[in-house]
Formats: sequence, structure tokens, C-alpha cells
Amino acid sequence: MAESVYKVIELVGTSTESWEKAAAAAIKRASKSLRDLRIAEVSQLDMHLNNGKVESYRAKIKVSFKYEGS
Repeated sequence: MAESVYKVIELVGTSTESWEKAAAAAIKRASKSLRDLRIAEVSQLDMHLNNGKVESYRAKIKVSFKYEGS
């Protein structure tokens, strides 16, 4: 088996509905510009509040993809 190298980046997705949709939004956007996504790990969940009410959910995720740098 050939050796491979993967790069890991952090992204933050947002949603007005849920943390799950926030994480999915980050992956959906990342998949438009990154190839060969492999793993996504949720590293932090939080909420943006406005006047004591939840305005949006935020999911910080770590995403890995195959590194093809020179």
C-alpha cells in the first residue's frame, strides 16, 4: 500500500436550526473546493445569542483530506 499524507483544517459551520445542520453546512461548502475529503470531527459546539435567545448554532469541525502538495 502506498503511503499517503492528509492535511487537517478547522472550519466553522452555522445554522439557525441545529448543530447537525451547522456541521453539514461546513462540509457541504468545503466539498466545493477540497477534493478527497476523508474524516470530519466535531471539536466544539456553541451558540450565538441575541437578547438571551439562540440566534444560531455553530459547529467547529476538523476536516481531513488527501494532501497533494509539491
